[in-house]
Amino acid sequence: MGKVVTREHTLRYQLVGLIPHLRRFARSLTKDSDKADDLVQEACERALKKLHRSREELHLKNLLYRIIYNRWIDNLRRRKTRSAKLIVLSEQNQERASDPHAGNRLDLVLDLQTALDKLDDVHRAAIMLIGVEGYSYAEAAAVLEVPPGTVASRVARARAKLGELLYKRRHESFRTKGMKKLRKENESEI
Repeated sequence: MGKVVTREHTLRYQLVGLIPHLRRFARSLTKDSDKADDLVQEACERALKKLHRSREELHLKNLLYRIIYNRWIDNLRRRKTRSAKLIVLSEQNQERASDPHAGNRLDLVLDLQTALDKLDDVHRAAIMLIGVEGYSYAEAAAVLEVPPGTVASRVARARAKLGELLYKRRHESFRTKGMKKLRKENESEI
């Protein structure tokens, strides 16, 4: 006898496959892995309840992203603030960053994370959906519940700001390294 696969079973299987993407998106919003995991869990619970009640065709991925985004906005409003807490680097990243042999790649990742953290919440959400999660502008607009033109505008502003922040950071880094090199040369001459 073959096993009967129900619609709910299929959607639950899809949900499990989406969890890493949902966690990444939630972390980009909250800047806190524990709060992000709570958001993802809440979104999954709400989606499963909706699946159980609804007989209509659902776009699970869009539904989950929309729930995460809306719950995050609700939480911000509840705390009477429009900006999320700044993150402190995790202990693992702190250890790597203090390692003198840590490569340029880690520096770039940390620079990018720092730059993303400096973006406004709406710009960070838009750039994460388009640039990281691979959403189309129309799909991101549905998740964020804004017109596609607004998403395009937010992404353009986010890219410009990221470019500015990363350029500035690299320029400062090169200048600092150049000054250290000059000091060492001067000290060795003395």
